[in-house]
Amino acid sequence: MIFELPKLPYLADALAPIISEQTINLHYGKHLQTYITNLNNLIAGTNFENYDLESIVRKSEGAIFNNAGQTLNHTLYFLQFMPNTGGVPKGDLADAINKKWRCFEDFKKEFSTAAVGLFGSGWAWLAKDSDGELQILKESNAGNPLTKGMKPILTFDVWEHAYYVDYQNRRAEYIEKIWEIINWQVVEKRF
Repeated sequence: MIFELPKLPYLADALAPIISEQTINLHYGKHLQTYITNLNNLIAGTNFENYDLESIVRKSEGAIFNNAGQTLNHTLYFLQFMPNTGGVPKGDLADAINKKWRCFEDFKKEFSTAAVGLFGSGWAWLAKDSDGELQILKESNAGNPLTKGMKPILTFDVWEHAYYVDYQNRRAEYIEKIWEIINWQVVEKRF
């Protein structure tokens, strides 16, 4: 299987000023493309050559895992955005969030705190465990909830390349702003 850069459902400048066109061009166009190119090169001629991306993330390690994880993580990240969206989830996801955290605002605060507080580079995740319970996870580097038998629902990239052009070292401001472009319809389908 050959992996390709996923097509964005918006133009490169559509998320500005929250995520600038320059950041999309660098982060999506350069960083994600590099992970995909590396992954394709690394799996050629291996047992992973015909695996889907989620299976590679679950079963690999080392360089293959790092590039597969970053490919999947970035794909989920970029495809969950849409200009002029934000707001709150609805339906079953909203019910599950309210059951676990009492209300969306409490969930948002805890998730944002996890994202801001993750030391170094990595990802903040909302994931569903095998019992259907929602969890907030902090994963370093290319970490993904799939490796813990969980389903990824929502993710915030807290590697500096995700926000440094637009926010410099102000991770908390970046985290607060990207809530405004979450396409909850996409996230709800993952639930």
